[in-house]
Amino acid sequence: MLKGIIMETNELVKKGTTTVGIVCKDGIVLGADRRATAGNLIVNKKISKLYWIDDNMVITMAGTVSDAQLLSKLAKAEIALKRIRTGIMPSVKESANMLAGLVYSNIRKMSMIPGVSHFLLGGKDNEGFKLYDLFADGSLTDVDDFICSGSGSVMAYGVLETLYVPGISVADGIKLVVKAINAAMQRDNASGGGIEVVSITADGAKKVVEKEIKEKVEL
Repeated sequence: MLKGIIMETNELVKKGTTTVGIVCKDGIVLGADRRATAGNLIVNKKISKLYWIDDNMVITMAGTVSDAQLLSKLAKAEIALKRIRTGIMPSVKESANMLAGLVYSNIRKMSMIPGVSHFLLGGKDNEGFKLYDLFADGSLTDVDDFICSGSGSVMAYGVLETLYVPGISVADGIKLVVKAINAAMQRDNASGGGIEVVSITADGAKKVVEKEIKEKVEL
């Protein structure tokens, strides 16, 4: 009976997505699709997988929705508390390490529903622009070119491996991220519902509006 319950639960929490992050000469670009799934069911076509944890730091979310949302809110709260207590804004690396610790603890908790969450964190601080991959096991990787996550990442990687060049501008990076996610949506049935893109530059994090995205898909 227990085995049957576990199997049903695992089927219920299957998730799919495509998130992308790339490093540019003048900033970071993050993007994600907008579809949330449970097995073969599309449960939400307009979910946002980009989350501001600070004015200059944004994460993409993949995995079990409840865990990803909770850890994102905890990370945002911890960053705000540290700034209040010390009067100093945590660096992107400090924030990434803190979130990685939360992911590490979460995946190792006993639960009927696996607490799987995968984040990409991009941001800027006094040291410049940074992009980190926070894998579902709690490991942390400093990325110096590009990274993808989710079920559509195989298709997205194909585009990035072919078209990414070191020193790419943010303007061209936005177009490339859209192409990569668009390629994933054509072949991965768990990715879809539209595209969201955020650029992080010297002016901070800025969301690319839907109209701009549609124009770039047509290029």
